[in-house]
Amino acid sequence: MTSTLPVAIEPDHDEHLVAAVESAGAQVVDLDEARALVWIGTPSEFPELPDHVEWVALKTAGIEDFVSAGVIDDRRIWTNASGFYAENVAEHALALLLAGLRQINTAVLRHWDKEPIDTSVRSLHGSTVAIIGAGGIAASLIPRLNASGARVIAVNRSGRAVEGAAQTLPSTRTGEVWAQTDHVVLAAPATAETRHLVDADMLAALPSHAWIVNVARGPLVDQDALVTALRDGQIAGAALDVTDPEPPDPHDPLWSLPNVIITPHVANPSSGLTRTMAPFLGENVRRFIAGETLLSVIGPDRDY
Repeated sequence: MTSTLPVAIEPDHDEHLVAAVESAGAQVVDLDEARALVWIGTPSEFPELPDHVEWVALKTAGIEDFVSAGVIDDRRIWTNASGFYAENVAEHALALLLAGLRQINTAVLRHWDKEPIDTSVRSLHGSTVAIIGAGGIAASLIPRLNASGARVIAVNRSGRAVEGAAQTLPSTRTGEVWAQTDHVVLAAPATAETRHLVDADMLAALPSHAWIVNVARGPLVDQDALVTALRDGQIAGAALDVTDPEPPDPHDPLWSLPNVIITPHVANPSSGLTRTMAPFLGENVRRFIAGETLLSVIGPDRDY
């Protein structure tokens, strides 16, 4: 063992994470020497951990696949990337919502088709936006929405008040939201309880001018029900950075609907993931060395 904190970065020595670890006063070593592991691979590749590994840092915020794979144990500290990418995702969510409301997607497709575009444009100012799954992404998105003149209803598991939201409801009261809101942003984890949260009944309860933005997980939405609602004009549109499956089949009707925006899961671009993660990892390395509480600690009982 080395005298400083030995940290393994696997399965690849990403340059941004190596720099973050070293700048925080630790040393990058092989796994068989490490007290901490930064894992940037998949759950299926996850290695057998030596007993001397005391902390594992995962690069993703969602840990569903790691939970399903039985990777997370109670023998060491585990952290995820919860909150690390919130600014990126909040910015993308706002861009998707504005693109739909201002009919930018339609103008790209139909060019100077003024009358139908003109009459379909809506303003975010004065509208109510519900954020389902009001955690770190919501904390970054709410100030952006408020600055645009929108009112926010936040829904989280506990119902504890969310700063900047006009109203906060617990997830057990989600059904009360649809009739009170103009638009919906999905930022919730994928769990058994949230699967097909957006279903035919929910879509029928929304106003016809509503846009749905999904920057969370594809399975939150019943896509068959969504396609029906979009075709029938039950809602105005959907802007999706995630789908189920990913990518959608080439013949999926979502591709052909004019009131759908699809981006290829780039709200937090994978090409920049480690660069965004690096300063948070560096702070956690500093905290570990100092014996302080780490950021974004998770436990074996967490399912997201």
